[in-house]
Amino acid sequence: MLVRDVMSSPVITIDPRATLRSAIQKMLDAHLSALPVVNATGQLIGIVSEADLLHRTEIGTEKSRPRWLEFLLGPGRSAADYTQAHARYVEEIMTPDPVTIGEDATLDDAVKTMESKKIKRIPVMRGEALAGIVSRSDMLRALMRSGKLVGADPSVKLSDPEIAEAIRQEINAQKWSTPDSVKIAVADGNVILNGTIFDERERDAIRVCAENTPGVKTVVDNLIWIDPESGAYIGPPGTGGGAF
Repeated sequence: MLVRDVMSSPVITIDPRATLRSAIQKMLDAHLSALPVVNATGQLIGIVSEADLLHRTEIGTEKSRPRWLEFLLGPGRSAADYTQAHARYVEEIMTPDPVTIGEDATLDDAVKTMESKKIKRIPVMRGEALAGIVSRSDMLRALMRSGKLVGADPSVKLSDPEIAEAIRQEINAQKWSTPDSVKIAVADGNVILNGTIFDERERDAIRVCAENTPGVKTVVDNLIWIDPESGAYIGPPGTGGGAF
């Protein structure tokens, strides 16, 4: 799936010389957490977000640091904090030259960019023009539209042995699993997981493998975690999780 398939468009933008009051009103009216900043020639020059408005003198949230830290950071940081707390125009607090992405990029590219840059949204470009914006909310909407959150496909009918084999193949195919360390029993679509795991996080992953298999009704977890360091055996949920 490509960015252009999920991005929000057209984009509500704001002028760099607009007041912060008007920017806030736009965000509230349109239920947005950020606005791309576009100049008179249509060029994207920044982005202003809720985060830029958190530390304000009007509500007593301006940044305050110990004197020794202010000394170490220097007067430039204090000046920037003052601007953030007292500015009146968008251009004074916006993030300039924001990270962007092309409309033909993949969603995987967008997610990696968001994670690496620690941002929640990315303006989407069509050449030099702003075409849209893709955010975490757009990703969630795409996930809902995919129709793949309902679990296993109910139209696929598998017998109990076929269910067990499908689960076994899925688990064994994962790089985190220890092949054939999990024993799978199935009765009328009800799955019982026995065996051992060597990392507690495998428990949820194995359960998910089972839950996503067609024909599965319930999953009972009887897996035992062996701690590689201590050698202790930790029981499954519902047994007190005790070591033995």
